[in-house]
Amino acid sequence: MKRTFLFALAAGLTLFYPGLTKAQDFSKADQVFDSLDFHDKYMGTVMIAKNGEKVYSRSIGFADFEKGQKLNENTKFRIGSISKMFTSVLIMKAVEEGKLQLDQKLSDFYSQIPNADKITVDMLLNHRSGIHNFTDDENYLSYSTEPKSEEEMIAIIQKGGSDFEPNSKASYSNSNYILLTFILEKTYESSYGELLAKKVSQPLGLENTEVFESVDVSQNEAKSYAYNGTWKVENETHPSIPLGAGAISSTVSDLIVFIQGLFDGKLISESSLAKMMEIKEGYGRGMFTFPYYDRKAYGHTGGIDGFRSLLGYFPDDQVAIVTLSNGLNWNANEVTLTLLNANYGNEVKIPSFQTYALNPSDLDLYVGVYVTTQIPINFTFVKDGDTLVAKPSGQPDTRLEPIGKHQFEFSAVGAVFIFDPEKGELTFKQGGGTFSYKKK
Repeated sequence: MKRTFLFALAAGLTLFYPGLTKAQDFSKADQVFDSLDFHDKYMGTVMIAKNGEKVYSRSIGFADFEKGQKLNENTKFRIGSISKMFTSVLIMKAVEEGKLQLDQKLSDFYSQIPNADKITVDMLLNHRSGIHNFTDDENYLSYSTEPKSEEEMIAIIQKGGSDFEPNSKASYSNSNYILLTFILEKTYESSYGELLAKKVSQPLGLENTEVFESVDVSQNEAKSYAYNGTWKVENETHPSIPLGAGAISSTVSDLIVFIQGLFDGKLISESSLAKMMEIKEGYGRGMFTFPYYDRKAYGHTGGIDGFRSLLGYFPDDQVAIVTLSNGLNWNANEVTLTLLNANYGNEVKIPSFQTYALNPSDLDLYVGVYVTTQIPINFTFVKDGDTLVAKPSGQPDTRLEPIGKHQFEFSAVGAVFIFDPEKGELTFKQGGGTFSYKKK
């Protein structure tokens, strides 16, 4: 939901790894999760299912780190933008019931939004509206924990304006799904939470899927954390901010039932599901796709506070995967690959978390400001005790781990920093991109 992962240069997930499919084996997956747990790399619950039946699940870490309360299969997590799948289902149901039309104009509901007379409900669904993404604004985190009214949220979106002409291209915007939430509430004269319960949770028997409130660990709800030498609790976004863009909490089991029910036709018609699955310029209607070998999964990722999540479904195999994390100090993509490799009988690699021995005084070689013209992210590096801290422009500070001579990484997002102190240069690598920096 919020500006997720530091240094993130693009949305989406690539899971293609070459190899041969062999027999299913989760023993090495267990070893991976044992290692993640031991090295404080991951806290969360994961599940793989086939035909709606659990194949594998694992929980590691804490719902409440301070009190030592462990996570379990029934712990509720905030699922962030996976909520958009639920909102898309509700819109499709409204269309099927004759309450809305996909080509209906935003001006029928909020004429004050720029280009409202050109923007349709459909453009909101597949991120083609041009409406600015309010969570990209610098001041977003200053108010994200406080309640906002409909009028206040509409004013924020209106002020953000338009980034491009409607339907000329696609660009991810949480603002689209805030507007869809309010459209649903106006259409049905019911709250989003009531619609979610009546039209999704109750029909499928989802007992733990709802619009979240303040985290209550006594009700088996997880707090979220960032790792900074130890797990530090994150602030909690108020549900009135993300709404249908990211305000749902759920469990791994409920999400398996949801996505299996969606693809089994228990929520919307086959033609409506086909519309959700139509991908144009990387975006469907409340869905993305990601590849694994020659297979294709449909689903969504999510990020809110310290929570990171993924829900995916391989229609040809009727295999569903869920990863719900409330603390991440590793690359979430590697967790997904571990599960899929184990499920499909491919090689599961056990990570080694050995770090490079470094004297604290050596960190002085890297301290300073590094700039580039290649991407809109500059870095300031400072020393905090025996740790090098990266301060990316406009994003939170990040503690780096030494992995070799003049090399550091932030494994949670697959970011690698390679310094050349003699030349005052830095090479930054992430997501297949390589970027050159000079020290000021």
